[in-house]
Amino acid sequence: MGVVPGMMGGMKTATLLAERLRSHRLTAPARTVVDAAAHLLALQSQDFTAGRWALTLRTRGKLRLHDVDRAFDRGELVRAWTMRGTLHTVPARDLGWMLSVTAPRQRQQAVGRRRDLGIDDDMVALAVDTLTPALRDGGRTRTEVFELLGGVGIDPTGQRGLHLLFELTIDGLICQGPVVARDGVTREQRFVLVEEHIREHARPDDPLAELFVRYITGHGPAGVADFAWWSGLTLGQSRDALERARHRVDEVDDGLFLAPERPRRASGGASVLALGAFDEYYISYADRTTVCAPEHLAAVGPGKNGMVRATLIQDGRVIGCWTHAAANREAPPELFTEPADPDAVAAALARFENFIAG
Repeated sequence: MGVVPGMMGGMKTATLLAERLRSHRLTAPARTVVDAAAHLLALQSQDFTAGRWALTLRTRGKLRLHDVDRAFDRGELVRAWTMRGTLHTVPARDLGWMLSVTAPRQRQQAVGRRRDLGIDDDMVALAVDTLTPALRDGGRTRTEVFELLGGVGIDPTGQRGLHLLFELTIDGLICQGPVVARDGVTREQRFVLVEEHIREHARPDDPLAELFVRYITGHGPAGVADFAWWSGLTLGQSRDALERARHRVDEVDDGLFLAPERPRRASGGASVLALGAFDEYYISYADRTTVCAPEHLAAVGPGKNGMVRATLIQDGRVIGCWTHAAANREAPPELFTEPADPDAVAAALARFENFIAG
């Protein structure tokens, strides 16, 4: 097993943060948004605007919203419930094998909710028969899908319709693809058939090992507990994943792993970054105190409502929160720590303003 020189014997926090920033491509941006997505494999995206901003932060150049949307429209990226019952943006070609690993666990965890909503196998079969022909040739919006379900006697209210979409997604039938064209900031996609929309499917020899390797590639240094949290798999499954992938990752400290191949850091990067809500840099680890002081965790989230706020980071650490909601873009950031360069905060927020203007 290879070892990164100078990183054994207790990794310093500054080194850990620098390496994570690099793995996340926040200091080593990718050439395209598709390359950025492939590197991280999955970016949490229940807030669609935040998910697209996360890709932009990890890509070279001055991208606008429509630049990211084109990758969805071309079928290179999709959004789906890939892990933990949560929507993620993933490369379209990776969706199938990812769900082969994570769908059984998601299905198991959703049994109680399915029962509470009165969903049974007959209802799912009726939804499949109704939606399969209707989603051909461009797909349908969520509202249109719910109207179709209502037309065959399935009440989509009370999250029943949403749960059916979740079930059909983890069953590999549908995903969210092209972005709905509207004025302003579009937050909706069309549901499409996987067999029609996704033209290429990756087929790794060992999907469980591949999931671990890809997590470490886009998030390392990280360990088994982090992978278990991120993937939604059990600790037993996660330990198995490590053993099957051990020859493909480097252990750089006791229980912390990195990918052997590392992206090259860019020169002259911003000293402050404005990360969106639910950003992977903050959310995708079992212990978030490495990037955020314990006394500020409650302010960032997740709170009782499940929200994780957009953050400002300096040298890899959270120094405050901000909002990217269209109605509140004039609200000043909430700073926990005075930034070394206040102008860098303004520049980070201005970068988002330029992105959203597109």
